Amino acid sequence: MVAWCRRVAEDPRFQAFILGVIVFNAVLMGLETSRPLMHAYGPGFAAINAAVQAVFVAEIVIRLLAHAPRLDRFFTDGWNVFDFIIVTLSLLPVAGPFATVSRLARLLRVTRVVSLSPDLRLIIGTMLRSIPSLGNVAMLLGVLIYVYAIAGFYQFNRTAPEDWGTLGAALLSVFQMLTLEGWVEMQAAVLPRHPYAWIFFGTFVVIGIFIVLNLFIAVVLNNLEKVQAEERAEEQAGDAPEQDLLRQVEALKAQLDAFETVLRNQRQQNTTGAANTGSAGGGDIAAR
Repeated sequence: MVAWCRRVAEDPRFQAFILGVIVFNAVLMGLETSRPLMHAYGPGFAAINAAVQAVFVAEIVIRLLAHAPRLDRFFTDGWNVFDFIIVTLSLLPVAGPFATVSRLARLLRVTRVVSLSPDLRLIIGTMLRSIPSLGNVAMLLGVLIYVYAIAGFYQFNRTAPEDWGTLGAALLSVFQMLTLEGWVEMQAAVLPRHPYAWIFFGTFVVIGIFIVLNLFIAVVLNNLEKVQAEERAEEQAGDAPEQDLLRQVEALKAQLDAFETVLRNQRQQNTTGAANTGSAGGGDIAAR
């Protein structure tokens, strides 16, 4: 039973089937937002949801049994814990005090597509790994926005009070410039009275977007390379016992081949010696 569960859990066809069920569940939840459809096919949707839930429960049970007898190993993987919690919470009744939790768990079942895709797991792991470094870059960006907001307030609060009249409006305007949305119009509104305003807007676009935002990308790419290197190291470490066993088997095979060669040579020597002895004995008899 355990061996069968392991084969099923590691079978790409089984994983593709579960991925298809997750996508089907996502489409089903989208259809359930239609009141006419729910009014006409509500019981059918409920039956299909029950079948989907049964598939997810069976999947978790198979993956648990695949780790038998050490079931605790299943929970050493964060993605396994994530799947287990979502499937468990979705078993709560859709009515009563746990209705909201149950609906949220059903919605989160769609996110299980991340745990089934190695590439998506790599992306999520990279983003989580990048949070500390991104915090430093975000702090730098926050300081830049604050400085430019105050500078814009003092320069343009009378010319364009709707954009720069208060510190809050100035902060919002600078953040809007960060998205490259409407900054040309804001610049055009103040240029008649402030001909050098282009320096303010141009330097922020260059520093804030082409430098600071690219730092975010650099941090993510750097951590992506680190995560990929760690995964390769883990794969090599996991293959090390198998490689050692293979080397031992090859060494044992070489020893057996050498032993077989020695036995063959010894057998040939014994055969040759017996033949010589027989020939010598025949010669003695003839001489007599």
